[in-house]
Amino acid sequence: MAEKAGDYDSSEIRVLEGLEPVRLRPGMYIGSTGYDGLHHLIKEIADNSIDEAIAGYANKIEITVLKDGGVRIDDNGRGIPVDIHPKTKKSTLETVLTVLHAGGKFGDGGYKVSSGLHGVGSSVVNALSERMTAEVYRDGKTHHIEFDTGKPTMELRVSKGSPRESGTSITFYPDPSIFKETTTFDYNWISNYARHQAYLTKGILISVNDERTGAHESFYFEGGIKSYVKRLNTGKEVLSDDIFYVEKQIKEAEVEIALQYSDTFTEIMKPFANNVLTPDGGMHVVGFRTGLNRTINDYARKNGLLKEKEDNLSGDDIKEGLTAVILVKLPDPQFEGQTKNKLGNPEVRGYVDKVMTEYFGYYLEENPAIAKKIVGKAILAARARKAARAARDNVIRKGAFEGLNLPSKLADCSSRNREDCELFIVEGNSAAGSAKEGRNPQIQAILPLRGKVLNTERARLDKMLANQELVSLIKGLGVGIGDQFNIDGLRYDKIIFMTDADVDGLHIATLLMTFFFRYMPEVIETGHVYLAKPPLFGLIKGTGNSRKIDYLFDEVALEDKLTQKIEERKANGTKIDESQERFKQAGYTAQQRFKGLGEMDAKQLWETTMDPDNRVLVQVHIDDAEKADAVFTKLMGDQVELRKNFIQAGAASVNLDDLDF
Repeated sequence: MAEKAGDYDSSEIRVLEGLEPVRLRPGMYIGSTGYDGLHHLIKEIADNSIDEAIAGYANKIEITVLKDGGVRIDDNGRGIPVDIHPKTKKSTLETVLTVLHAGGKFGDGGYKVSSGLHGVGSSVVNALSERMTAEVYRDGKTHHIEFDTGKPTMELRVSKGSPRESGTSITFYPDPSIFKETTTFDYNWISNYARHQAYLTKGILISVNDERTGAHESFYFEGGIKSYVKRLNTGKEVLSDDIFYVEKQIKEAEVEIALQYSDTFTEIMKPFANNVLTPDGGMHVVGFRTGLNRTINDYARKNGLLKEKEDNLSGDDIKEGLTAVILVKLPDPQFEGQTKNKLGNPEVRGYVDKVMTEYFGYYLEENPAIAKKIVGKAILAARARKAARAARDNVIRKGAFEGLNLPSKLADCSSRNREDCELFIVEGNSAAGSAKEGRNPQIQAILPLRGKVLNTERARLDKMLANQELVSLIKGLGVGIGDQFNIDGLRYDKIIFMTDADVDGLHIATLLMTFFFRYMPEVIETGHVYLAKPPLFGLIKGTGNSRKIDYLFDEVALEDKLTQKIEERKANGTKIDESQERFKQAGYTAQQRFKGLGEMDAKQLWETTMDPDNRVLVQVHIDDAEKADAVFTKLMGDQVELRKNFIQAGAASVNLDDLDF
């Protein structure tokens, strides 16, 4: 019989007051206390300034990273109200910064449209900051207040004179006891955030300063989301220089759309609601696709571009090569969850559908040359889709997803527990032979590649499925391809590109990354793709059973190692013969340079590149999908001049292992 529990009464119930819940459970409010959560603090404060701009009260915002680790965000908006709040009996400024769900974003508050929904942003940042200072400029006066971990340390101080007619300045320092991983802000993140907000709010000037390095950028786009589409298509061959653009008010909502087609085979879709990116789409995207598909099919039928017996063009056909930015603004956005990844307002679907059907229809009628190019591209995509379906049916059967009918060249592992399994994609049969012999066969599978795989940047799915090397890879992975892709079928936790540490090896790794980025981005996004880092050099000491090898990955590491060993020998009184080769001066008997993986025997390949206890793996991340898209377009596209300029600009310092997309 279980022991009787002790008394359980009201004394066991803890009531959290003020901002205490935020400090106790910060992840509930900002997602995490790591890198993403730290930078979310900037977004919460800056979004309030953006809301002032959306409402038409501000046109300048400045974000400054201070030398001492803080961040200051200034705007020239109306300034947070400073009068006494009727409910809290404190200044409204203090109320906004210390009370959850206090702000101008509820009911008939100060904002008709806002990116914030829950009204917790400023107070959450205050709660998670070691200290915060707020200054409001109104009526020719400066209103100043300071906080420590969310608690005011002074009464609101008012002084005559103001650096500007109106506005708000917030300075905060993240609390290191909360953000234990890092409190160092990433300038690139801030720059990207500012650039995107400037695109989405045309006519606003957003400046970014970094006092740590002196870096400074300003963003201003009169064209708004039209300028955004133009940037997204940089380096691509567009069907027309003209960008379709429409901005319309429907009832209480505003719909703004810009789109342009390129000759690529992938789609770039950027949907926003009240300046908040909704990567999972929502009703505005559904309405857009419905209107786009209907309008293009109607135009194609009306103008005889689709024959009477031909099927309508599908959504997949029509979205090939499409770059679109959708921005809707509405007073009561219904986002799904605090992360706001999806917009749920059902009425928005009809609004966007109506705008697309009417105004994109006008655009096609008024621009028949562009319309024929768009329809023609979609018709080609439809033909390729049918060819791809036939090819896929031929090479990818149900058994492939269940571990049956695997490619004959795959040396699979025996474990069926995906969390334990690794797939090494290996360059060349020689290296694959050593890898098969040296691997742990229980958890490590080997798939050899013959030569360089197809450049999928410029290939449709039907052409790709005619490439035997890629077909073998698709079968081995188990996730399918195209509309049959399913991440749940992935057979390995780690997919490791193991190529030679030379130009050809890096090219093969880039071709593989292009394939995954264009056709299986979710495999990268979920953290399954890695680059193996084989050594370039081996420093050998001793012979026979006493032989020992120090492995080094590049020339810099080699020289550092040799210098260190030589200095150690000098310090120990060893006389150094400067006429000898450097490795002998350092006390080694021989130096080996590995021209490729095939030069390593099975034991060496295991010790250096495959043994989980010793190897170096570089995980592939996509931190900025737009930047990654631009890089792949430059490196793997068909515009030689762009690629040449990119290589010339970065050749002296680039290291593929350090690329962070």
